Amino acid sequence: MASAQLLLLVPLLLLTSCVVMASDPSPLQDFCVADANSTVKVNGVVCKGPNLVTAGDFFFSGLNKAGNTSTPVGSRVTAVNVVQIPGLNTLGISLARVDYAPWGINPPHTHPRATEILTVLEGTLLVGFVTSNTENRLFTKVLYKGDVFVFPVGLIHFQQNIGYGPAVALAALSSQNPGVITIANAVFGSNPDIPANILAKAFQVEEATITKIQSKF
Repeated sequence: MASAQLLLLVPLLLLTSCVVMASDPSPLQDFCVADANSTVKVNGVVCKGPNLVTAGDFFFSGLNKAGNTSTPVGSRVTAVNVVQIPGLNTLGISLARVDYAPWGINPPHTHPRATEILTVLEGTLLVGFVTSNTENRLFTKVLYKGDVFVFPVGLIHFQQNIGYGPAVALAALSSQNPGVITIANAVFGSNPDIPANILAKAFQVEEATITKIQSKF
């Protein structure tokens, strides 16, 4: 009886193995440089013809320059993803420089398609992330020059410069196009607005408070 069951199990295991091996977790060629001029819509970006690819497709200059932190939140993100470097297409990686004014913040946000690893180049940062419902546990850490911290994919996270001088960090992300959802902008600055009565009930405040906040976005 056991032998008969084993014989039935073997084909199932072989089929499962074939399904697993049929996925494409990595590029199937040396590179697939994004063709920004293509009108074809795919999950990602269409490849440029290999003969049209140049060294410039893998190059970006300017991360040595500080971003302008004269913003309402006191920070500036300089992204380097597939838009800036077409050669990142299909490679599953990108990065960003983040500049912070004294006490400036990179406000609570998420990257729906990427884990982030942040390295502090200058200054002192308070960083943190919150786990998903229902625990909503907050993990925080003070980072100094040379320190590294990881924000898991999809979780809300933030940074604040808690020093008296400018701060700089470099973020590496596990997607060519990680995406970003800034929580305050999404909730209070959606187009069109989320009805104030819904947000008032969600945040347990008066509708007038919600309307006032929405006016800032």
